[in-house]
Amino acid sequence: MGFNDKPHMVVGVDFGMTCTGVSYVNLSIGNETVRWVQKWPGRFQANENKVPTVVVYPTGSREPSSWGFLSETMSEQIADDKEYKEWFKTCLDPEKLRLKQQEDPEGAPASLQEVERWYGDYLKRMYEYLAFKLGGELSGVTWEDARVEFIFSVPTTWAPVPTVENFKRIVKTAGFGSHRNHSLIIGLTEAEAAAVHASIEAPGIFRENDILLVCDAGGGTTDLSVLSVTNTANQAINLQQLDVVYGETIGSAAIDYEFEQLVMHRLTLANATNPIAIDPGDAAWEMMKSRDFQAVKCEYGAPDDTPLFSIGIPRVPQTYNNSDPDVRIRNGEMTFEREDLQQLFDKQIAKLFKLIDSQLQSLFQKLPNAQVSHLVLSGGLGNSVYVQSQLRKHYAGTTIPNAQSISVRIAPDPQLAVCKGLVSDRVRKLLTSRSVLGWRCCRASYGTLCKIAYDKKNPDHEGKELVRDPLNGKLYIVQSIAWFVRKGEPVSVDQPIVHRFIKKVSPGDPRRAFPTSVIECSLDSGALPAQMNEHTRIMCEISSDLSTADEKKFVEKNKNFWSLKKHYFRIEYAVRVLIGPADIRFELWFDDQKLSRDQSIKVEWTPTPAPSMATEPVELPIRRQTAKLDGLMASSQPLAQLRASTSQEGSPDGTDKKRGMGGLFAKARGGKWMVQR
Repeated sequence: MGFNDKPHMVVGVDFGMTCTGVSYVNLSIGNETVRWVQKWPGRFQANENKVPTVVVYPTGSREPSSWGFLSETMSEQIADDKEYKEWFKTCLDPEKLRLKQQEDPEGAPASLQEVERWYGDYLKRMYEYLAFKLGGELSGVTWEDARVEFIFSVPTTWAPVPTVENFKRIVKTAGFGSHRNHSLIIGLTEAEAAAVHASIEAPGIFRENDILLVCDAGGGTTDLSVLSVTNTANQAINLQQLDVVYGETIGSAAIDYEFEQLVMHRLTLANATNPIAIDPGDAAWEMMKSRDFQAVKCEYGAPDDTPLFSIGIPRVPQTYNNSDPDVRIRNGEMTFEREDLQQLFDKQIAKLFKLIDSQLQSLFQKLPNAQVSHLVLSGGLGNSVYVQSQLRKHYAGTTIPNAQSISVRIAPDPQLAVCKGLVSDRVRKLLTSRSVLGWRCCRASYGTLCKIAYDKKNPDHEGKELVRDPLNGKLYIVQSIAWFVRKGEPVSVDQPIVHRFIKKVSPGDPRRAFPTSVIECSLDSGALPAQMNEHTRIMCEISSDLSTADEKKFVEKNKNFWSLKKHYFRIEYAVRVLIGPADIRFELWFDDQKLSRDQSIKVEWTPTPAPSMATEPVELPIRRQTAKLDGLMASSQPLAQLRASTSQEGSPDGTDKKRGMGGLFAKARGGKWMVQR
């Protein structure tokens, strides 16, 4: 495997709404002997195994006075000179922050920068504690010199740009991956990690080709993923994603918020007739945070559940009573019926039904003959007995065609399933070079801006804007798109995708660093336009730099003095695309040598699988042509109908020859795609 004898530690981190899970594996690999110890410390904290996502700030200071469990004390939460911050995870998403500011102008964060500061302070303290705790378990090496991989999960609802990239920047600034042998990785999404954990911890319940719908319902977000079980030999299960992942802001934190609003309403009514000694808003918040309510919420739906429960009102004497049926306070405690809490759960469950049903409907449209065998639940909300029972009841009588035989199953350690799945997947990759989750699906379609060789016999080419290439004298249709990733297509996560390109440059031309435009479209794959229009947009530009390549290995064209065409170099190179759940990385290769440093692209895509057949190289235009392109063309003809023709350079008879293309641009029916910058 190429590992040295330094301790190798893999740390998986699930940054949660109500708690942060941390799991790790300490292993060393050498001489074909694998020695690894698996440890699951769970929810870290300096004194207890718990880290709620809350931060306390002293007034006027950037540094938190306490964090995690240590900020849960009453003196920290209600201090006049401190601010208590919680449930800010979803606010890192600019759109979610905007909605929260509209719904709760006073309680919502004032700005994204404020949320980022809370993240940074919390994660900095977390890193300091992890370095102290885990560093003490290393033998023969310091924490700074040890090989440590930090792998963070991300919610499905987070867009790679800007949310995931912002999160990665904040995590890195907090100290993760700051040492020479430390690395920081944005790993699986939360639903993917939960699926990996379930498949590894309980492989016996899954059979070959079973379809799993994994629902990770946590504190603030719920993520779904549909996967197929493959390769069950020796219980070494692999998973293949079958559909685009779904996610929503559904979670147990919303139940807490609704309970707080219910209590505040009752206390306001009580205060109007018989004043209490505490502000209704402060009392409601403290009652929601109380251990009594949290215990009742977690146990709701259990067989021994009681029809009534009471929560003490802080700083209200036991002599206080209010018999109003809309208030129900007795001996300083507020009484609730079971149905009061049920209504709060049912609001989230209704959203959960809608989300899961949408995922099932999407899968049915894509694979009408597939039946979902298992609905696997994980996360804090997924661990609720009441949620589990309602899901079983709902899908026992569902009319959705592909859910007729679905079984609801609970992931082992549901609240730690995500961070355990992160580590398990990485360890599998280290030991076998293959991930548990071998395939993903695209969330959108992606391609490159290109030009297509003009064919006068093709009626689809009539009326298109044409540009003549000054080096080979041929006409091309401009502003076209070569789609190399289509929404919903399966993607291999273990093998890089290799794209072959051609660049033509004049002798001595120093311009060997050039951009390539990446185009995104959210339309279904069957409705993708062939050219730029209102449904497409340029996501970014990737840079290809051939300035260090050996010019002696370039192919010279039109070198002989009798040639009437312009002399130029034809450079053929490859760009390898490496997949991540929230980003992709590009490597530039020429003559089987890597020329570039890894370049991460901040776009929401997952590339298409590496083609099994060789593909034609994509020909890049010279820069002078791009200056003539003033507007976008709005044709909506599918790419498959643009039957591009090409000449086979160097053919003995000099005639144009059609030739088919496999893999990447197979639907173009032949041709060299020229990427337009």
